[in-house]
Amino acid sequence: MIALSLLLACSPEGRFPKDFQWGSATAGFQVDPGCPTWSQADCEDPHSDWYQWVTDPDLIAESSLHLSGEPLSGGPGMWETFEDDVTLMKSDNLNALRMGLEWSRVFPDAAAEDATTVDELYAHADPDALARYHEFFAAMNEAGIKPLVTVNHYTLPLWVHDGKDCHYNAETCANDGWVDRERMLRLIGLWAGFCGREFGGEVDTWATLNEPIAVVLAGYLTPGPDRTNPPGLSFDAVRARVVLQNQVLGHGVMATALRAEDTVDVDGDGNATFVGIVMNMADMVPADPARAEDVAGVEHVDHLYHRLFLDGAVNGSWDEDVDGTFETTKPELAGTLDWIGVNYYAVVTVTGLGTTLPGMGDIPVADFYPEIGWIPTPEGLGHVLDRAGEYGLPVIITENGWSNPADEGARADLLDESLRTVHGRIAAGADIRGYYPWSWVDNYEWNHGMTAFSFGLYGLEPGTKARVERPIAARYRTIAGDNGFKD
Repeated sequence: MIALSLLLACSPEGRFPKDFQWGSATAGFQVDPGCPTWSQADCEDPHSDWYQWVTDPDLIAESSLHLSGEPLSGGPGMWETFEDDVTLMKSDNLNALRMGLEWSRVFPDAAAEDATTVDELYAHADPDALARYHEFFAAMNEAGIKPLVTVNHYTLPLWVHDGKDCHYNAETCANDGWVDRERMLRLIGLWAGFCGREFGGEVDTWATLNEPIAVVLAGYLTPGPDRTNPPGLSFDAVRARVVLQNQVLGHGVMATALRAEDTVDVDGDGNATFVGIVMNMADMVPADPARAEDVAGVEHVDHLYHRLFLDGAVNGSWDEDVDGTFETTKPELAGTLDWIGVNYYAVVTVTGLGTTLPGMGDIPVADFYPEIGWIPTPEGLGHVLDRAGEYGLPVIITENGWSNPADEGARADLLDESLRTVHGRIAAGADIRGYYPWSWVDNYEWNHGMTAFSFGLYGLEPGTKARVERPIAARYRTIAGDNGFKD
């Protein structure tokens, strides 16, 4: 913090710290498919639970899952175009990119489960996938683009999680992903260790998981029009609690494995691994600040959305019965977090119910009704940054974005206002290291496909997949180039 304060003291008013990360964010599943000239076989990864989820005819036909059925071929095709995108990023004055590694690309079949060590995993890795990822990192290095790499951005290999089988046969499905604690922690720990060893010479900044609470909500509690995740089970509080807690433990296992296997300090800052977790942090407000139940409801939402993961990873705190109280600690979790990633999209107005919802006894703090507003405000961004800052760790804004605005100029203005909020927090002493708007280019938005949302700094020209600049990209280029604001 002393170094940051000195840096700020030397920075002109309106400027960000000189090493601020001006990035953009992507997820492999969402941006890899849709290659403009490569074959589908060379472009798409058919081995993940999410590929199955959005392409299986039986699942698409089930209206409760809200699957668009749009082909992945409509995606931006970054598996092919990555180098060209990085060149464009450099011309846009960006110096960082958040990207993900797809576990199912590297280990497409269950043979990998035979491995008990990272060494043994190498016999099962797809050499073409590894080579392509190394090409990604080489292009980024040449362009001066720093990678922030997400080890698990939702998707799991089908041999780890068969979402369709678990949707229809939850009690008997063999490959049930996060539900099976022992198996999942072993497998994802080995995957993280493999990533650390294979790519540690090119990556220092790692995120273990992306938005773990979203996996719980849209996969096991409240799948709906906004999002359905595999396996798309509704109000299954028993599995939801298990998956919630297993992801907390999973982060700890992954962080430990990354630190053990990634021993190369790429940046030369004395730190070979800088490990975080990406949280979808909501700005939470009580429906009636004078009503005790609403205030308690906000505390319980905060516990489920934020504290279970962050208090666990920072302090080892553990809430076994998810009642809002940390009864014990798990020493293996404590200190497994170096930084906190903030994804900010929502303001949640909370009405407390004063009693646990029917059927939710396995999650006693589920005693609230959240009304979600999906328009992130600059003021709300400030609130979640304050919340993340309470842990005393560096913060990176790993996603923040707006979709389908009626006025593209208004979206550029929101970017401007949000970055002014970030600068204000930094000037006040907050340790905020970077900003990664969602997203670099329009992408396959999970169960919605391509046409429902347009989050990209760049749009896509139909057919050619050429990037089409939006006003928000031009505004971001100027701010990043100036490292802040001149006025």
